[in-house]
Amino acid sequence: MSFQLRPIGSEDDPAIATIIRTVLTEFGANQPGFAWQDKEIDRLSEVYQPQHSRYLVVERHGEVLGGAGLAPFACHLDNVCELQKMYLSPSARGLGAGRSLLVRLLQFARQQGYRHCYLETFGPMTQAQHLYRGLGFVELDGPWGNSGHNACDRFFSIKL
Repeated sequence: MSFQLRPIGSEDDPAIATIIRTVLTEFGANQPGFAWQDKEIDRLSEVYQPQHSRYLVVERHGEVLGGAGLAPFACHLDNVCELQKMYLSPSARGLGAGRSLLVRLLQFARQQGYRHCYLETFGPMTQAQHLYRGLGFVELDGPWGNSGHNACDRFFSIKL
C-alpha cells in the first residue's frame, strides 16, 4: 500500500480543509447547499472527537491526500451513521485510498453498533458513486434526514 490511514490530528485541519474546498470547486459544488459552507471544515479534528465518531486521513510520504469521517445521523431509523466529508485530492485517486477509507470506517461503524450507514453526494461525483455501489451501498429515492446539504442530489445507504 503506498499510503497510510490514520486518525485526524489538529495539524491536519488546514490540509483537509484545503482539499475539501478544492474538490468541491472541481465539481462545481463550491456554493450554498454543499459542505462548502460548513463552519466545521476548518476544525474537523475537534468535530470528530465524540466517542461514536471518527475521521481518518490518507497520508503518503508525509503529505495528507484526503480523508473521510463517520458520525451519528438523526433520521427515521435508529442507529444510523453518516459518511461525511469524504474528499480525496487528485493525487490520491486510483490508489485504492477511497475504498480503504470506506472499509475501515464501515468496520468502525459496525463496532459502534450502527445498523445503517447513510451518505449524500452530488451527481457529477461519479467515481465516488461507483465506489459506493461497489461496496454494497444502494441508491435511495431521497434523503433520510436533514444534513443541511440540500443541494446534494444522490443518496445512498448500506445495511450494516
